[in-house]
Amino acid sequence: MRCKKWLSAFGISSLLLTTILSGCGNEEKSNSGKTEIVLSGWGGNPTEQKLLNEVLADFEKEHPHIDVKLNTISDQYMDVLKTRLIGGTAADVFYLDAFEAPALIETGAVEPLNKYVTEDFDLDDFEKPMLDAFKDDEELYGLPKDYSTLALFYNKKMFKEAGITEPPKTWEEMEDVAKKLTDHEKQVYGLGMLPQIERMYYMAESRGGEVITDGRATFADDKVVDAIQPVVDMHVKDKTAASPSEVGAGQSAGEMFGRGNAAMVMEGNWNIPFLEDTFPDLDYGTAELPTVNGEKGTMSFTVGYAMNAESEHKKESWELIQYLTGKEGMKKWTSKGFALPTRKSVAAELGYDQDELRGPLVSGAEYATVWQDGPTLPIVMNNFNNQFLSAYLGDRPLKEALKDAEKQANREIKVTE
Repeated sequence: MRCKKWLSAFGISSLLLTTILSGCGNEEKSNSGKTEIVLSGWGGNPTEQKLLNEVLADFEKEHPHIDVKLNTISDQYMDVLKTRLIGGTAADVFYLDAFEAPALIETGAVEPLNKYVTEDFDLDDFEKPMLDAFKDDEELYGLPKDYSTLALFYNKKMFKEAGITEPPKTWEEMEDVAKKLTDHEKQVYGLGMLPQIERMYYMAESRGGEVITDGRATFADDKVVDAIQPVVDMHVKDKTAASPSEVGAGQSAGEMFGRGNAAMVMEGNWNIPFLEDTFPDLDYGTAELPTVNGEKGTMSFTVGYAMNAESEHKKESWELIQYLTGKEGMKKWTSKGFALPTRKSVAAELGYDQDELRGPLVSGAEYATVWQDGPTLPIVMNNFNNQFLSAYLGDRPLKEALKDAEKQANREIKVTE
């Protein structure tokens, strides 16, 4: 039975077997005579939820033969989605984070989309790194609905008081600027950052090393260690960088920045509405991240719409995906600036590419490293972050910490094969 075959691939506990299998084959049908399809996603803020409902209502007006039922999974999204896929009760269309895409695609649960895409859909209009995040070889398994890169947020008042006229353009310049902006008596650091591989993957590979090679962790390579050593040095040696938790800001670099505990942070588009709502009087600017070894780099985080490979309504499901990631649907969804459009034409039409705050985020899209690197990335991430923190805090050398993390990650990867 297909449901049983997926259990090991999805990592679902055997204790859930009875519940999972009991759901296999269940379908909901509309009583209106229309075709009902289900869209699953996670919840957003009230404005985002209202926007999505409006976009879906517009779609239904233009496609009167289809009813869309929105199913919001508010907690443990991927666990719930995997369970439903195994049980045959998953939605026709669902959100798929690029980070999770390779492992889910590998199971066969996601419908290939190449056969649905026509030339007039204009795939070339999408930011290439975001589109490629949902490909396996040349087959497309999802279409990116939005994204955010990372940009340098800087406090204009602090810069002016320190006599700094412009944001740093290189990592070396940022190290120097951070020294001028740090004031330990006032608990102000030049740079606030989360010590996580998610935020510095592009930097880790900037000297030619690889975090993952053929599915195996290789981040203890000297090229990777040398590339991220400056991050540790700013915290341990220069004492010009700190994480949010060190100043009582939890895990939010945005809050650390807004409260004035950091003169600079490397954050995403989500930080703009947060600062507008929480720190409306803060005078700040954004810039592209400083270059590393002479090369531009940043991270990108993207989510796509994917189709259930077992959907009974694939034609209608594609119509929905096509609309949501088409120019009209994407324009409305991203019109409030909570997320950036993955279509370049939509970003230009909304003026985001020229926007004072969002422009640097949009500029980074074409050269961004998407937060994704195969199905073993979750294991690599957990082990890297667990051990990197000890080096960031100065408890042990970075090379030693990463060697231990790499060994443990590869042991866990071998068990899953």
